[in-house]
Amino acid sequence: MIDDAEKYQEVDKERKSAIEGANRADSVVNDTEAALKEYEGSLDKAEADAIRKKMTALRETVVKVQSGDSTITAAQLKEQTSGLQEASGSLFDKLLHARADAPNQSQDPSSSTGPESGEKKE
Repeated sequence: MIDDAEKYQEVDKERKSAIEGANRADSVVNDTEAALKEYEGSLDKAEADAIRKKMTALRETVVKVQSGDSTITAAQLKEQTSGLQEASGSLFDKLLHARADAPNQSQDPSSSTGPESGEKKE
């Protein structure tokens, strides 16, 4: 019995790592999906579609792990999860920069209020 436990210790350890990785991946997919829905109108369609493909592929991998497919390793899950995080992070960074630049470009200095525009501040 002890021999069996030692024999399967590495297999169990890898399986546990894969399940934990699947849980993290599922969380990343859900968070990314929510962010895509929230900012859908502001995102580049081609890049958003590429992220959706990565989400679909990762979700399929998670389902395989959760169904007991032992051919998927924790390292593979981590790699796929990182790929999705990098792609979505890049897209949302672009969105953030675009939003940060937009007020600066559309603001007319002559329409500002405050001491610079001739108002007296008390």
